[in-house]
Amino acid sequence: MGILILMLFCLTMHFAAFSEQINAKIERDSDTHLRRRVVDVKGGPESVIWVVQLSDLHFSVHHPDRALDFRAFVGPALSMINPSLVLITGDLTDGKSKDLLIMKQNEEEWKEYQEVMEDVVKWSALDKNIFYDLRGNHDNFGVPVIGGSFDFFSKYSINGQLGRSGKVNSVTVQTGERKHLFVGIDSTMSIGLRGPTNVFGHPTDQLLTEIDSELAQWNSQSEPVTKISFGHFPLSFSALSDSEKSLKDVFLKHSLSAYLCGHLHTRFGKNLKRHHRSGHHFFQLNIHPTQLESTKNCSSVAAPPVEEFWEWEMGDWRKSRAMRIVAIDSGFVSFLDIDFKLGAKRTIILPTFPLDSRLMSTSPSLHSYECHSIDPSSYETVRALVFSVSPIISVVARVYDSEPGNLDMVMEAPMSKHDDNSSRGDLYTAMWNFKAFEDPSPVRYWLQIEAIDIMGRSSLTELRPFSINGLSAKLSWTWQEFLVMGCQWESLYYHIFWACLCFIFSILIIPKVLLTFTKAPYTYKSFSANNDWVSGVTWVLVELCRLSVVWFGMLGYLFYLILFPWFSGRVFTDGNDRKYMTYKGWVVKTFSESKKLEFIGSPDIMLVVLSHLCLVVLPSILVAAMLAAEKEGYRVQFLSLSGKKEDDYGSVNNHRSDRRSSKFCVYKRWIRKILLAVCLAICWKHLKNCRGLMKAYEMNPFLHFPVYSFSVPLLLAYTIYKTRGIQ
Repeated sequence: MGILILMLFCLTMHFAAFSEQINAKIERDSDTHLRRRVVDVKGGPESVIWVVQLSDLHFSVHHPDRALDFRAFVGPALSMINPSLVLITGDLTDGKSKDLLIMKQNEEEWKEYQEVMEDVVKWSALDKNIFYDLRGNHDNFGVPVIGGSFDFFSKYSINGQLGRSGKVNSVTVQTGERKHLFVGIDSTMSIGLRGPTNVFGHPTDQLLTEIDSELAQWNSQSEPVTKISFGHFPLSFSALSDSEKSLKDVFLKHSLSAYLCGHLHTRFGKNLKRHHRSGHHFFQLNIHPTQLESTKNCSSVAAPPVEEFWEWEMGDWRKSRAMRIVAIDSGFVSFLDIDFKLGAKRTIILPTFPLDSRLMSTSPSLHSYECHSIDPSSYETVRALVFSVSPIISVVARVYDSEPGNLDMVMEAPMSKHDDNSSRGDLYTAMWNFKAFEDPSPVRYWLQIEAIDIMGRSSLTELRPFSINGLSAKLSWTWQEFLVMGCQWESLYYHIFWACLCFIFSILIIPKVLLTFTKAPYTYKSFSANNDWVSGVTWVLVELCRLSVVWFGMLGYLFYLILFPWFSGRVFTDGNDRKYMTYKGWVVKTFSESKKLEFIGSPDIMLVVLSHLCLVVLPSILVAAMLAAEKEGYRVQFLSLSGKKEDDYGSVNNHRSDRRSSKFCVYKRWIRKILLAVCLAICWKHLKNCRGLMKAYEMNPFLHFPVYSFSVPLLLAYTIYKTRGIQ
């Protein structure tokens, strides 16, 4: 009997385990089904699809014009363009107070976003299922857990309403000729901190695995696939995973055509694009990495293709009222950025071939052309999409040659509309002899297209260079564009932090060692005698060492910044729990099973850490040293001009020539007054930072960050007091 009961128990346990496996498989399949979607495009032209990207809407209760303009312009524009997909890449709401200092979720903004999007979907007459919206860092301010009461994205966004709860969602737009795979990525923090320490994307190893799986879903098929990913954060503002892997590694592996993102807005520049290849872990100096030399190796055992992809950050709706149209024409990916600051657009022209050699050319195009493995039909025509509210009566393509030093028109060809009874949009083409435009220079030939509507209104595209060969034109960033697109801040943060600390320690400790262990006279007299900058710098820093309270105070403050928390604040939208921040990040208890303490928000905290070190601590030490040196110089000059101890500094005749000119400066002490003005500027900057942190994290400077708040101002005040006179 006991054996029978034991057998029944084993069968029951086995059946339960089997049921769990079946249920888990059903859940995985259901999750995959929700995550993956295939859209069959109906109607021509079959060789082209186009999608619309919008980003950084920042709907705000304090700026109702953003939502009003979005409702007025975007719905009609989408109706005219008729895209296959609409991608909204993050920062749907603003989540900021009127003074921009408090950053947490506001449900009223989310309700407004939901209402506006419902109106836009209705006005555009598009299927709501083709809209994909993603979280940005503003949509994650102060959200302690995804799915919680303050995760308004899951409640009010289109993705949330349609059950797209995963961090990765993919949709394949397929025509009769090829597939076009779009993979959306949500790399926001799993634990959303309030700003300003929430500005980076944080992909996890699990997220990277999911992205890798989604991008590989069509690899087993022979049909050509164009792969595009879209997310909120540029790669320069994306952290590494725990295993030191990055989004860039996954994108390079899958020969991505382009990564579409937002986040940076247009205030940093208009060329926020980057051509990625392997390497460049810390920074890339220009939009294009080092040009690859063409080896024209067309053998069947040629080297593997170059791993590369484009990253195209777009402007923001917040101020620029920007929209982007991305087209894929026979595998050639192009885009057009437009804005609605001056009102609605009546006609939009997007050239789809030839590509802009500055921002769209790729090495595979160059290799295919050199090895004659191109599809001639994709090169035989100039092509452009034309969207208009009025019937178009004429479209003309013009090519200009810039070699003579000015633009000479060398081709003018009328373009004819691609006929299709069920056309999704108007594609215009013009036959040309593309081989006539082969040239080793990627900027010799320039394309412009003009469209005239039935009312006689003319619309012109911007002139854009092209290279039939597939060569890339060099394009440089401004210094601002380089800082935000060319630098990998995740990799640079700790290097900059420790380099800054080492420099500050060196200007404190090295002069102290020289003063203590050497007999050389580091005085104003030795500086006047040598009259070189090394002696001057050494003398100035040594004078700081003679102010023992200030020197030890600054040194102790540096050790405090390394060893102790900087401040304690509320990092979530609601709740009384306080977390503390160090230079490594915020220390919070994770919601995993281990419930261990972890540092999060790195390198996001660099905005607070590096600005404090570089703009407050370092300038304070230098200005304190200069105040001490100014006092000593004033003392020596004062005694010299008053006739005291002249024998110590040479004869009276040696000073007579410059005594009259220096007397005014000495007694007025203009250098000290300038240094006092610098002290005020440093304190103003520091107090402004403290005020921002107080409001952002609901802190009291006397209770939650007294050392951070008062150390620098008190040390500067003490320095000013001790250097006021010659005693």
